[in-house]
Amino acid sequence: MEKINQNAALEQVTVITNVRIFDGEQVIASRHVVIKGESIIAVGGDLPADATIIDGENATLMPGLIDAHVHTSIGGLRDALKFGVTTELEMNGDFTKRGREIQLKNVDDVADVRSAGTAITAPGGHPDELLPDGDEIPEFVLRELEKLSEEDREAMLAAYAHDEIPQVTTVEEAIKHVHTQVENGADYIKIMIEEGTVMGAPGLPVLSDEILKTAVTEAHKFDKLVIAHVLTAFSSQAAIDFGVNGLGHLFIDRPEYTSELVKSIADSGAFVTPCLVLNSSIVGKPASELANDPRVHSKLSSDWIGILNSSFNTFPQGNMENSFKNVMDLHRAGVDILVGTDVAPVPVPNLGGLAHGASVHHEMQLLVKAGFTPIEALQSATSKPARCFGLHDRGRITEGARADLILVNGNPTTNISDTLSITSVWFNGSQQLG
Repeated sequence: MEKINQNAALEQVTVITNVRIFDGEQVIASRHVVIKGESIIAVGGDLPADATIIDGENATLMPGLIDAHVHTSIGGLRDALKFGVTTELEMNGDFTKRGREIQLKNVDDVADVRSAGTAITAPGGHPDELLPDGDEIPEFVLRELEKLSEEDREAMLAAYAHDEIPQVTTVEEAIKHVHTQVENGADYIKIMIEEGTVMGAPGLPVLSDEILKTAVTEAHKFDKLVIAHVLTAFSSQAAIDFGVNGLGHLFIDRPEYTSELVKSIADSGAFVTPCLVLNSSIVGKPASELANDPRVHSKLSSDWIGILNSSFNTFPQGNMENSFKNVMDLHRAGVDILVGTDVAPVPVPNLGGLAHGASVHHEMQLLVKAGFTPIEALQSATSKPARCFGLHDRGRITEGARADLILVNGNPTTNISDTLSITSVWFNGSQQLG
């Protein structure tokens, strides 16, 4: 009977009709999309007989959203899907191919995920300064553990088991580390270049240029993209000099040589995931307006709402105007800007202002505030991350693509806030919401 039901699901045809379609690049003339099984089989054209019809009047259909910078858990992946984020790209964590096979076996109510595996950092380097001292697990986390499934409990404990991070102190160890991540099925490689000033921990150890350059070169031998954690103009230039493919953050300062740095990044072809939501939190701005939005408040636990109402506040002397200018300079220079959040796998009190799924919508709002058009912000959460990370089956509404879709009331191509007015979410052809 189960096999018959599975076959029936694969044969089921759904048509979303009478709808405005943003295809990942632009609003198109077609007004309906046909889903069969896990795929989009037509955009426009004749309506198939015997299909399930969903009327999308006054609504907009978009590709499932992609968060290009997270640290996640099964709970985080579940929350992401509630907000139409159908793919999360983990930048330091356990969801490599091997990790997915173990942790996500028989789990089908979560967003898809790709991972860098364990990032390359110095002993005691970033993100060590963000984690609890010693072996003590905070009381907040212990309370959370009691609420979780076994899978989520393991993920939360893993977030605190940072003393098991492999040590990299030499060129040889960097090469070995890259090989280990590739063997585990890492989809790309992450390096950390963080001396701590912006994180309220100046003097953090950072690996030598030689070691970091070697790691990048070794990763490229396996055709792996390399993404660098950088938060200053100086470290951003260093990462570009090492040959990385993407910057996992936007530099928060704005020195006199910013125009030269922007040109360097543009000339290199690297993409940038600015994580404006993180920069906002770092300079002390909580995401309270987002937390109080009923479209958000109704979907998140009280703990995550509490996190949104707090902030990192590690660099209060900073300001968002610099970040807005920096991201617009990069955008105008032709650099691919991707939506990412840097949200933590679990709600940790000192990592405020961010939440899975919800912060993707906040990031798009901040991009528009910086000067992006709503369509440009939507591209940064759909087609651009899909292209930059080689995820050719998603990020677009086109024949043959995965049926990862989000239906929202209103028109986010003119009012970006409408992305939160979600009525339905499809993940791999299965309707998760609506």
